[in-house]
Amino acid sequence: MDDASDEFRFLPEQAADLDVEVIPPVARLTATLPEGREVSALRFGEGPPVAVFLHGGGLNAHTWDTTILATGLPAIAVDLPGHGDSSWRDDETYSGRTLAEDIAPAIREWTDAPFVLVGHSLGGLAAAAVAARHPDLARELIVIDITPGLDPDGGAAQIRAFFAGPTDWTSREELVERALAFGLGGSRAAAARGVFLNSRVRADGRVEWKHHYARIANRLAADSTAADEAEKKQRTLRDALASSGWKDLADVTVPLTLVRGTRGFLTDADVAEFRRRLPAATVIELESGHNVHEQMPAALARIVVDAAHPDGE
Repeated sequence: MDDASDEFRFLPEQAADLDVEVIPPVARLTATLPEGREVSALRFGEGPPVAVFLHGGGLNAHTWDTTILATGLPAIAVDLPGHGDSSWRDDETYSGRTLAEDIAPAIREWTDAPFVLVGHSLGGLAAAAVAARHPDLARELIVIDITPGLDPDGGAAQIRAFFAGPTDWTSREELVERALAFGLGGSRAAAARGVFLNSRVRADGRVEWKHHYARIANRLAADSTAADEAEKKQRTLRDALASSGWKDLADVTVPLTLVRGTRGFLTDADVAEFRRRLPAATVIELESGHNVHEQMPAALARIVVDAAHPDGE
């Protein structure tokens, strides 16, 4: 079975792991941008969402399932453009600011602002751009294991190599085996869940990743010259985006928190630079790798709940 309702089949097990007794209603949302591309999201709970979550590169909205269940809050988790059920961008541009301009109108369609805006990795850069450029939307900003100038695709050679395989596969089990061979996904059950939620079965029966990154990585892997040129452009672009990213964070007028995974991608120097540039911001460290929301969902959920209810209401 591969229909939309089946994407929620893992929630009971995830809730049980957290000792969450009541699973909120969950529905998929779709907003259409003026040029016809779609932005998709998951809505948890009833009533106005009080938190909005943006995932990292190569992931999708379901990566937040466990954290959102742990918060117990009405929330929205967005599929970034080029990921999940959102449309791919023809220009293959997935910078924080570009994503923000796609996301902001969709969020306005779904929410009664303001809300707590939470972004992980690439989603953290997008969240900073949303909060800076659309200041009426967010009441507080939480960015997870990312600062401007850091490669948001992660530690990076292993991930690029993982996604640079064939563009389609005979079964999801092949993708699970590949993930485990690369040391990704944790347990087999967790890897199977991640693969199911991050892939789709095409009309011809072949399986492909939902995100655009796999197609881009495959093309570059097949053309070493193009890959070298892309890497040079990426380094230049990263420097430019670092400047704009720091400006976005500086322009944020609401409370700002950086959550660092102690075994994640940020170095002590990265955190020191964040503190130097943004002395009023809060920094919280959790004993986790880069994907804090998957490894420490309950602890992260407490941070989000405290932001949503600062006076304990």
